[in-house]
Amino acid sequence: MLDLTHTTKEHDESRQGEALLLEQDPKISNGRKLYIESYGCQMNFSDSEIVASILLDKGFETTKNYQEADVVFINTCSIRENAEQRVRNRLKEFEAAKSKNPGMIVGVLGCMAERLKSKFLEEEKLVDVVVGPDAYRDLPNLIDKVDDGAKAVNVLLSREETYADINPVRLNSNGVTAFISIMRGCDNMCSFCVVPFTRGRERSRDPHSIVKEAQDLFNAGYKEVTLLGQNVDSYKHTVTVAEGEAPAETVTFAKLLAMVAEVSPLLRVRFSTSHPKDITDEVLHTIASYENICNYIHLPVQSGNSRVLELMNRTYDREWYMERVDAIRKIIPDCAISTDVITGFCTETEAEHQETLSMMDYVKYDFAYMFAYSERPGTLAAKRYEDDIPEDVKKRRLTEVINKQRDHSLYRYQHFVGKVCKVLIEGFSKRSEFDFCGRNDQNALVVFPIDPRYKQGDYVNVRVESCTSATLLGKIVD
Repeated sequence: MLDLTHTTKEHDESRQGEALLLEQDPKISNGRKLYIESYGCQMNFSDSEIVASILLDKGFETTKNYQEADVVFINTCSIRENAEQRVRNRLKEFEAAKSKNPGMIVGVLGCMAERLKSKFLEEEKLVDVVVGPDAYRDLPNLIDKVDDGAKAVNVLLSREETYADINPVRLNSNGVTAFISIMRGCDNMCSFCVVPFTRGRERSRDPHSIVKEAQDLFNAGYKEVTLLGQNVDSYKHTVTVAEGEAPAETVTFAKLLAMVAEVSPLLRVRFSTSHPKDITDEVLHTIASYENICNYIHLPVQSGNSRVLELMNRTYDREWYMERVDAIRKIIPDCAISTDVITGFCTETEAEHQETLSMMDYVKYDFAYMFAYSERPGTLAAKRYEDDIPEDVKKRRLTEVINKQRDHSLYRYQHFVGKVCKVLIEGFSKRSEFDFCGRNDQNALVVFPIDPRYKQGDYVNVRVESCTSATLLGKIVD
């Protein structure tokens, strides 16, 4: 995956392989240390927080040094190119540490677990435990089995598990922004994607547990939450009621957005990811109705050609996507739109690639995640279609997409120059200890000099003085 224009918190390249550290100690210590290393999307990092919460209750402490850990987990992703080899190489490093500490337990969590369980457990003997995304509650039991000398595996997918009752610990948190998982799994069978096979079918969390988590975070000082799901627009939960009471209420994503926004006007609300076939005018009007729901939508297009979209099983065509973009522009005029683009999908012609470029010209995305197609084992595309586009053609098309997106990002960011943006201070700039950084309503990264009157977690008004294709630069104004 390439992103040469922008890094959002949902897809932060700098976090890949990050070891998660818990600031507080467990209430009851069992004297054992836990190391969790995560890869992939923000859902995986959110899952690592659930795992840490479950094991914290069993007395574990976290560490950022795997060599001193008693239990080492790597939370995996099957979507990213070369992910399998990356994990295997990392496991060999853990194996070397285990040779010096024979009691160490090494495990694989997440999306890669089901597909590679036999390789990691039996063939290469790199791990002791393999756990899928729906089986994290079983971790204490699985660790006990390994302690007793057995290998342990649970990769069963669930139709009900949402971890709604688990309050995730916040690992490596800035204390300002947090993620809330509102649903798990995916019912969309996009032909290039493994998520339905690794994370199972869609199921939505009880909305009241989501609102409570948002309220608890706000009470703890957090100022922004991002609602996470593979396809948040398809969120739907029917609230159960006792016999004889009023009919059960079905909470849609639009209703959930409003419920979370009403926690406090000082709590910003974001969400990721939307699917073009499901995003409704009701959702758009809800965003427009609440100042604290950010004007930013990630709307993956993947391709600008209808035939390729059909091969991808995206269930919309070029015209449908453009109509949804038009609706966003009409209902939320200041809304930023980002996207995902795949170049060189099976049988894609040069003319069809040009339609992707023309779609980019039509929308002029604020930023994008851009991929050359890479066949993932087990997907519908791998079973049905030949990966027949030469690598040099894929890369050349990808370069054209990247160059166009860089121009569009600069175009969008130039519109902020001279304007005042409301920015939530998330912390210090990575490049300078003399600058703050944060994001505006449209999710653009803003860097500005420190003002001693303000601190991390404050909202400030920043006048944008200049920009690059990835960053706005400015100063705080009263």
